[in-house]
Amino acid sequence: MTIQGGGNTMPPGAGVTSGYTRNLGTDLTNDHPISFTFDTSLAQADGELRDPQNEPHLGTRSAGVQPVVPLEQGQAQCISCHDPHIRSTNTNENIKFLRLNRLQKVSPVVTAFDASNDIICLACHDKAGWVGSAHADDQVANEQYTDNAATLREFPLGTQVWESACLACHDTHAVQGSRRLLREGTDGPNAANGAKQGGSPAVEETCYACHSSDGGTLVTQGFNTEVPDIKSDFSLATHMPITSLDQAGGTEVHDIGSSSLPESGKDFLESNLKLGKGNLLNRHVECTDCHNPHRVIKNRRFNDDPFTPAVAGTHDHTAPHSNIASGVLRGAWGVEPIYLATEFGSEPFDFQVKRGNPPVYAPTDVNQSYVTREYQVCLKCHSNYAFDTPPMLGSSGGNTLYGANGLTRYTNQAMEFQAPLLHKGEVTATGSGSAVGNYTCTFPNNIGGTKTETCNAEPNNHRGWHPVMDNTGRTAAIRNMSASNFLDPFNDTSGANVGNQTMYCSDCHGSGTAAGTVVPAGGENGNPWGPHGSNNNFLLKGPWDTNTGDGNPDHLCFKCHDYDNYAWRNNPSPGLSGFRTAIGYTEPNGCLISHKPVNLHIGHAQKIGSSRFRCVWCHTAVPHGWKNKALLVNLNDVGPEAGQVAGTQVSSPYTREPYYLNSMLRIVNFAQSGNWKASDCGGGGGPTQGWMAGNCSNPP
Repeated sequence: MTIQGGGNTMPPGAGVTSGYTRNLGTDLTNDHPISFTFDTSLAQADGELRDPQNEPHLGTRSAGVQPVVPLEQGQAQCISCHDPHIRSTNTNENIKFLRLNRLQKVSPVVTAFDASNDIICLACHDKAGWVGSAHADDQVANEQYTDNAATLREFPLGTQVWESACLACHDTHAVQGSRRLLREGTDGPNAANGAKQGGSPAVEETCYACHSSDGGTLVTQGFNTEVPDIKSDFSLATHMPITSLDQAGGTEVHDIGSSSLPESGKDFLESNLKLGKGNLLNRHVECTDCHNPHRVIKNRRFNDDPFTPAVAGTHDHTAPHSNIASGVLRGAWGVEPIYLATEFGSEPFDFQVKRGNPPVYAPTDVNQSYVTREYQVCLKCHSNYAFDTPPMLGSSGGNTLYGANGLTRYTNQAMEFQAPLLHKGEVTATGSGSAVGNYTCTFPNNIGGTKTETCNAEPNNHRGWHPVMDNTGRTAAIRNMSASNFLDPFNDTSGANVGNQTMYCSDCHGSGTAAGTVVPAGGENGNPWGPHGSNNNFLLKGPWDTNTGDGNPDHLCFKCHDYDNYAWRNNPSPGLSGFRTAIGYTEPNGCLISHKPVNLHIGHAQKIGSSRFRCVWCHTAVPHGWKNKALLVNLNDVGPEAGQVAGTQVSSPYTREPYYLNSMLRIVNFAQSGNWKASDCGGGGGPTQGWMAGNCSNPP
C-alpha cells in the first residue's frame, strides 16, 4: 500500500520519538492504553472513570444497542475512539478520525457527558473538579495559542486553551518517554518547530509550555500576563528540586496512585515512601505534588464559586489575614499533624491525610477531610510524615548549601509550628520544653567574676510560634504593644486582628520581594506567589542570617515587622512595643538605655550603635516555633534541642544548630509583655548590671 506522500510506512511527522507522528511504533508506553477490560470494577477502582453499565454512550455494541463509544468484548480498543471512515468536512480542522469532538465546544457547567459539546476524553473520564476549573473555564483559560503552537498541535488557528481542554496538557499519543500522556512531558531536545524528541519523564515541561516566558505557546505569554511565569522562579539560585537532575535519586520517582488508600490516583496521592520516608533518595517535588491541575480555580479561596473568578487564584493578602488554602491549591492533598505532647521537640505521632475535591462554599475548618490550609500541603514533605531523619542541606539540586546559617540539616516544621491551645495568650503554660521550677544559674559579672542567681524558665512563659497552623491568641492589648509595629496587612489600627489572624508559609517563602512587603513584584500578574524559587537561602523572600537587624531593612523579618520599630537605631519616636518596661517603672540601678518604657528594641539598637544590633542574638535561628515566648533564646536554659539537659547554661555567643546562631540572651525570669526589667535578663542588678554592657560591648 502506498501512503499519501509516498512510501509504504507511516510518515515520521515531527520525528518518530515526538508526539507529533503517525508512526507509533511498537512501544506504546507513551500512548493511551488499549486492550484492557473497561467495566464497573475498573471504574470503581479508579474513581474518575464513567461506569459503562450506567452510560448509554459507552459499552459493547449488540443488536439494537449502538453506543457512540464502542467497546470490543468489553475492552477499550483503538476503535473506541477512532473510526477510519469519519472525517470532517471543515478543511480547517483535523479531527483524527475521532468519533466525537476533538476539542471542547462549550465550557462545561455540569459533569454529565454532553456528546454534542464535550471533548471525546470526557466520554470516559469524569474528573472531579474539572467543571469550573481554571483550565476548563472560558472566563479564565481564554488565552489563544500562537499560530505556530496551534499548527504543531493541529488545532484550528485561534484556538483558546479552554477549547483544547484535556489536550492542553495531555496527548493520547505523547512524546516518547512521557508518563501519563503528558504533552511534551520530557526533558528531551526540541526540534526546530518546537516538538520534543524523546527524553526522560519531566512533568514540569508540560506546565512550562504555558507557565513560562519562553514557551512560545500562547499569544500573551510571559511577565505581566494572567498565566504566571513559574519557570523563571525555578531557574533562581535556590529552588525546589523540580527536575530529575536536581532530585537526589536522579530519576523521576513521582508516582501518583502509589498510596495504599483507595482511589488514590484521582487525588494524586503518593505513598510517603515515595516522598522520602525510609529512603531520602526518593525525596522529590513535581508540580502535581502541590497542585491538581484538574481542580485549580482562579479564586482567592479554595471553596469560592469558580464560575465567578477572582483577579487571581492566590490568597487574599488583606486584613484580617488567614491561612485558608487558595484556589490554586483546591483539590490538592496534604496532611494534618496529630500531637500527643506539647513539648518543643515532640514530633507528631500521626498524620491525617487530607484529600478530595471540596464543593463550592465547603466548610473551611481543619477537621474536614479535604485540604483547607496551605500548610497541610507543605507538611506532607516538610515533616516526619516524609522522613525519619530530616534531609541534609545541599542534598538536592537547588537546595540551600550545607552550612548556611550553621545548619547541616533541615528541621521538622510540623513539630515547630505546633500551636498548643493552652499556650495561647500571655499565660504560664507547662509542657513547653523549657526548664521547670527553680534552678541555679551562674553567669559572668562586670568585675571579672561570676554571679549566681535562681532562674525559673516557667512563670510567664509558653511556646511561641508564627501563626501558620493557628493563631497565637496574643492580641496587641495582651502584648501591651501597638499594632503599628507590624506592617500591612497585619497592622490593623484596632489591634484586634493581631493575635487572632494567621499566615501562610508562602508569606515568607518565595521569590524575593521589595523591602517592607511580602507581595511579589509586579502586582497580580507579576512575579508569582509560592515557594518555587528564590535568590535567597531557604527559599526566603529576603535574607535571613547573622546580619539581619539594624542596617538591613530589606531582610526577611522586616517584610512583616516594621524595621523602624524593631531595628532602626535612629528612630526618635518608636512605637509602643511589648519589649519594654512597665510605664512608670524606674530601674533601681540606673540603666541608661533609652526608650525603656516604650521600645527596648530601639533602645538596645541605639545603645549598641554602628548597625550591629542583630535579631539572632535574642531570637531563635529557625523562627517557625520555639519553646519560649516571643521565640526568645535563653542561654540559662539550653536543653534537648541542643543535645543538653534542660536548664544547662552555656557561654555567649553560642551557636548550635539548628536553633542557636550567635545567641547572646540570658533570661533569669520571663516577664509578661510590657513589664520587662533589667533584672529579668542575664543578672539581677548590682555588679551584674554590667553583664549587659559586657555582653554587648563586643558582639559577634
